[in-house]
Amino acid sequence: MTAQLAPLAPAPPAVARTVEKRRRTGRRQDHPAWFLVPALIVLVVFFFVPTIFNFVYAFTDWSSFHSQINFVGFDNFASLFGNGSLLSDLRITLIYAVLVAIFQNLFGLILALVLERDTRINRFARVAFFVPVVMSALAVGYIFQALLKPAGGLNQILSFLTGQHVTIAWLGSTTWTIVVVALIHAWKWMGLSMLIYLAGLKTINEDILEAARLDGASWWTTFRTIRFPLLAPAVTFNVATALLGSMNGFDIVQATTAGGPGGTTELLNIFIFRTFGQGLFAQATTMSLSLFLMVTILAFPVIYFLRRRENVL
Repeated sequence: MTAQLAPLAPAPPAVARTVEKRRRTGRRQDHPAWFLVPALIVLVVFFFVPTIFNFVYAFTDWSSFHSQINFVGFDNFASLFGNGSLLSDLRITLIYAVLVAIFQNLFGLILALVLERDTRINRFARVAFFVPVVMSALAVGYIFQALLKPAGGLNQILSFLTGQHVTIAWLGSTTWTIVVVALIHAWKWMGLSMLIYLAGLKTINEDILEAARLDGASWWTTFRTIRFPLLAPAVTFNVATALLGSMNGFDIVQATTAGGPGGTTELLNIFIFRTFGQGLFAQATTMSLSLFLMVTILAFPVIYFLRRRENVL
């Protein structure tokens, strides 16, 4: 006869509680939220802490000329707004941001419409126009600075085409240089706007467009009344990124004009950079705080308006 095995006795309550506790602890330690901890540490150390100190140092006399840091209240704001330099640079930064937002979205939308069809040539052209996006902004600035000099490549090409000696100072006008630099900035980032608009165009239902064509609507009527309104989310994203990116612009303008001629392209970040280099750290942090407030006051209402426009459309 074969011996029958006796059923296993249930574990004691203490052992069962220990096993259950280990299972729960293991599930908590394996939770995906733990993978966020390294990123949160980097974000806190390199973003939140410097931002907090930026707010604090704006109300002190921190500089390389003082051995101690003392609280001075709003004296830095009073002196900066009093001499007019800060307001002038804020105005230039705002003009630059608006120009970049207009040019970048206009070029990106035109490219998206031209390259919408999925052909081999269009795919190659999309990649070519996206290459400047991944290039260094300083490299782009120095390339255009070399091209736009009076003895640069652009004037040499014009001299060859016209048969006359052309020496136009493309970056020497106190009126139009900011437009030229905004065009360079827009040229660098128009590939990103193009991809966003292409993605938006691909999401439009073809049945709607076919119904419009059957009703006799022209290409312009279809674009104005159907396609462009349906691109509202893409417009919101592109306008927001262009405004925020250009308000914090520095590298392209620094490489091309360094704020000149006559300070007509001196963005606030260039002014901050020069002030830090002079050892006036408190004044520089005050300017940085002023830039933060300008972005908050001007950019986010624009984003809110565009979001409301999406809901209406």
